[in-house]
Amino acid sequence: MEHAVTPAHAAHAEHETSTGLDHRKIAMWAFLGSDCLFFGSFISTYMIYRGRSIVGPCPHECVINGVHYEGIFSIPYTSVSAFVLLMSSVTMVLALAAIQRGNHRGLRVWLLATALLGSVFVGGQYFEFTSFWRHGLHLDTNLFGTTFFVLTGFHGAHVTIGIIMLLSLLATSLMGRLPTSDSLTVELTGLYWHFVDIVWIVIFTLVYLLPI
Repeated sequence: MEHAVTPAHAAHAEHETSTGLDHRKIAMWAFLGSDCLFFGSFISTYMIYRGRSIVGPCPHECVINGVHYEGIFSIPYTSVSAFVLLMSSVTMVLALAAIQRGNHRGLRVWLLATALLGSVFVGGQYFEFTSFWRHGLHLDTNLFGTTFFVLTGFHGAHVTIGIIMLLSLLATSLMGRLPTSDSLTVELTGLYWHFVDIVWIVIFTLVYLLPI
């Protein structure tokens, strides 16, 4: 007995690969895999050169060549920023659940909430960078400054791109061009956003919490 093929099923079949997965999802996983290599190289570089600066400032209290330097990291402040970013993963999950249920109002609310939480994180990172700059830590001050700003700045750029993606989805939904059948688009954005959050957990642990 033959089964009728609906337009939705036909459209889904067009995007499937031999693995049974949508080619867009495979492309996203491939991109995230390559991004892991970028972050891995930056994190490895930071860990290799940590504690090898011949001049201050230092992330934590230190003595270099007989000169005492106060640590410039504020763990409580950064912990709050990390918490905000992690909470944005929760709102991203709620956004995906909303569109899968056909709740477009909920989708818009949670997309906006995720974008706002991400913006708070980026704003906090900007404030932290300017604070470090006032304490004399620049990109070319020492090994710590170079590796720290490149690593965290690269991550901040990823968060900013994610915010733009979220706002684009929100605008698309407001225009009525994001139907429930296209929930995969939200899911892919969610994959990217969760990846950015997981990377920050690694950075926060290795960069901020581990003593030199």
